[in-house]
Amino acid sequence: MIRSLLCLGVLSLVAVVLAMALGSVTIPLPDLWQVVLGEGSALHRTLLIDLRLPRTLAAFATGGLLAVAGALMQVLLRNPLADPYVLGLSGGAAVGALLAMLAGMGTLLISGSAFAGAMLATVLVFGLAHGTGSWTPSRLLLTGVVVAAGWGAVITLMLALTPSYKLPGMLYWLMGDVSYARSPWPALIVLIISVGLILPLARNLNVLARGPMQAAALGVSVRPLEWTIYVLASLLTATAVTTAGSIGFVGLIVPHMLRLVLGNDQRIILPASALAGGTLLVLADTLARTVIAPEQLPVGVITALLGVPTFLYLLHRSR
Repeated sequence: MIRSLLCLGVLSLVAVVLAMALGSVTIPLPDLWQVVLGEGSALHRTLLIDLRLPRTLAAFATGGLLAVAGALMQVLLRNPLADPYVLGLSGGAAVGALLAMLAGMGTLLISGSAFAGAMLATVLVFGLAHGTGSWTPSRLLLTGVVVAAGWGAVITLMLALTPSYKLPGMLYWLMGDVSYARSPWPALIVLIISVGLILPLARNLNVLARGPMQAAALGVSVRPLEWTIYVLASLLTATAVTTAGSIGFVGLIVPHMLRLVLGNDQRIILPASALAGGTLLVLADTLARTVIAPEQLPVGVITALLGVPTFLYLLHRSR
């Protein structure tokens, strides 16, 4: 367990170093080290400390938040296709955040509105999928896709009614763009606290992954644990959406790949998801900044190009 987390930590550090060094202006590693020591040119210090470091930390925090949220949803639903983006949580959070932005609210109220939107999406998806009977993974997945499409229609309507001078920034934010992140620290703090809070429950999550009846028979308080997952997954998704917009499929790819390599022990999967999700989004954002430099792509485009084939492959396997 410790060895796997250490390897992921080293990979995360390598990804951060690459993100700091690469871009429209490439900074050699010796010059990067000089800036770390408090030396180097003023241009390099400004480029690294004021521009690239906050963006890299924001990408890492956002990827970690989405990956942990996806891991929690997959445990709750016992379905590898569960993901905040696919189930409509990201869409609900985006609608809440956009409404707050259009109303001219501050950052804290935008985050609160995004959390309310994500919780509303969670209640809608699970309520509609449950109906008068019990839900199945395929029924829940179909409901999530439909609800996500509904949020997309609401977002389109909001964009149609938005003044033209606000549209470019909102469109890039909706596609997932880390360059619009104001500060990485709120997202990093939420990520660290959430992982710290959920790790003591990892044993119960391992039992819940076998099914609610088995978990109840073994003494697990199933309903409070499920509501904890609902609320925490919504909070993680809302924080990620508030930080960098709607970025899809990170919560789908990362937990599934980790389970293939590390097994299904949540004591390992949850912290590993935070590290691997952050690493993936840092590398994706670096690619988005460099592939057509000096122009930049939204990082959501890169994750979608990775996530759509993965989703289709998992959907084919689940048949």
